[in-house]
Amino acid sequence: MRILIINPGSTSTKIGIYENKELKRKEYVKHSPEEEENMTVRQKVESRAKTIEKFLATNGYSAEDFDAVACRGGILPPLESGTYQVDEDMVQYLLQKSMFDHPSNYAAPIGMALSKGEIPVFITDPVSVDELCPEARLTGIPQLKRLSLFHALNMKAVAREVAKEMGADIKDLTFVIAHLGGGISVGLQAKGKMIDVNNSKDEGPFGPNRTGDLPVGDVVEKAFSGDFTEKELIKRYSSKGGLIAYLGTDNLLDVLEKSKYDNKAKQVLEAMIYQIAKEIGGLCAAAGGDIDAIILTGGMAYNSDFVEGIKTYISNFGLVVVKPGDNELLSLAQGAERVLEGEEEAKHLSLEGIA
Repeated sequence: MRILIINPGSTSTKIGIYENKELKRKEYVKHSPEEEENMTVRQKVESRAKTIEKFLATNGYSAEDFDAVACRGGILPPLESGTYQVDEDMVQYLLQKSMFDHPSNYAAPIGMALSKGEIPVFITDPVSVDELCPEARLTGIPQLKRLSLFHALNMKAVAREVAKEMGADIKDLTFVIAHLGGGISVGLQAKGKMIDVNNSKDEGPFGPNRTGDLPVGDVVEKAFSGDFTEKELIKRYSSKGGLIAYLGTDNLLDVLEKSKYDNKAKQVLEAMIYQIAKEIGGLCAAAGGDIDAIILTGGMAYNSDFVEGIKTYISNFGLVVVKPGDNELLSLAQGAERVLEGEEEAKHLSLEGIA
């Protein structure tokens, strides 16, 4: 079995070739930001598909050489976790109606363009997976509801991995999972469903470049101060906050080194660790204290000093399992593989009634 994997970024597309249960090849296909700047979304998709097609041809492959295409899920309407077969309705939604313009939206359309209808195209666990329990949906006013936007692909993948290591069915386990990367998602997964999780865009702990939760009154004051446009404020909170706002860098290694001799860096680092631990602890409480494991994953989980700082707070809650990194290409391929091997049934996204 051979699967082509597509994971677009802002200036490149990660390509993977998965064969015989292994990721045999991983490549970055670069795209010119200058050329794409004035392109429509459709033109970007067409351009990237042609570039990838040329890359495959140069390396002796064509679409017919693959059993499926596994694509990163774009920003779709709320949906259950799982692997979905891509169809034309999904492609049109991603191209025209998605709530955010994001490179991940290009993946499924590129996959469909490359497949030419000859092989199936799948997405697995996009960021808009929504399995929140009713209690987790409410805010403090009925006009505002919480959004489920989190690092679903990696968090679901590590949950399956840990369940397998435990020799248990994932539906019989309760995990608190913390994805610690450029964005931070901390979720409670019970019986295979992520029943509570912070929106990694603007909730939860502050991270390398995101603010996390903020005092509402102060945010309103800034919004009406006349000092910022809407875009400037959103950028300030979603990509210029956290470590970068306090210390001028979002590099955790730099901050860890600086914290050894700089009191401000030490205080900010300890505050981030504290907030992550507090988020984890809150979800342990939401689970009634009955959890099978706390899983730490994402890029920051590679750093043992950082992980030990978090464990100082949370070790008494239960077993702590560290699964650093986020192998998105492998997770996408395995999602498609589970369907092709009959372990799971492909889901189909219904967009009926969605404007």
